Amino acid sequence: MKLIKTTQGRCALGVFLVLIFTQSPLFSASRKEQGPAPSEAPKPAQVKLLVAAAASLENAYVQELIPLFQKNNSQITVEGVYDSSGRLQTQIEQGLEADVFMSAATRQMDALVEKNLIAPASVKPLLQNKLVLIKPAGTTTPVTGFENITQARIIALGDPATTPAGQYAQEAFTNLGTWEEVSAKVSLGSNVTEVLNWVGEGSAEVGIVYATDAASTAKVESIQELPEGLLATKVIYPVGMIEASRHQEEARRFINFLASPEALGIFKAFGFSPNN
Repeated sequence: MKLIKTTQGRCALGVFLVLIFTQSPLFSASRKEQGPAPSEAPKPAQVKLLVAAAASLENAYVQELIPLFQKNNSQITVEGVYDSSGRLQTQIEQGLEADVFMSAATRQMDALVEKNLIAPASVKPLLQNKLVLIKPAGTTTPVTGFENITQARIIALGDPATTPAGQYAQEAFTNLGTWEEVSAKVSLGSNVTEVLNWVGEGSAEVGIVYATDAASTAKVESIQELPEGLLATKVIYPVGMIEASRHQEEARRFINFLASPEALGIFKAFGFSPNN
């Protein structure tokens, strides 16, 4: 009798042989030697940093610095809260869960260091700024400088109780002997951004802000930079890490980034000067 080889027969025989082979001890041993299939390396956990920074830093942070840092540190997201340094100091004292603090004066930073709320070794006196007297763009005023500012009807000024710009201004006018007369005409803002907006919209005849703020808008014009000798210290912007930060490694990385030549170049483009 002659055997007939069919396609179905050959397929059935092939399946039978495969089943026999895969169930054999030799095949099982080979599988064990190969080990499990490789898996993808776990992605690093995403970390969110909260930075409390003086209002005058907002433009530089939001427009340039934070995007650049996040581009080079994709596992870190940076969020900012911006206000007067005094208000931020109070919020940190009350438990604001920030990781980094950058003030527009050393006074607020020193106070937090003394209360063990800022890691002392992390503090860097990073930048310098200047105070300027401004007016609404395109307007006229008899005021030509700090010495005759009392000729203005309304003077916009940061509140000296909470804003470094206001504290510096009070010190300057005290040294000029005109603070009492100036204080009778001031409209106090909660931070320099508010003062800048008041002058820009014409609600105040003149105002005092940082040079970096004045340069950020075409709505105001500078009348005069604060003359040398009216302040006991320079206008310094220090940065430091919150002692209770839960992301200290990332916070230090952000602070070191701010002190890098690339970041200092960005600060300079916004009108700040490195505090060498």
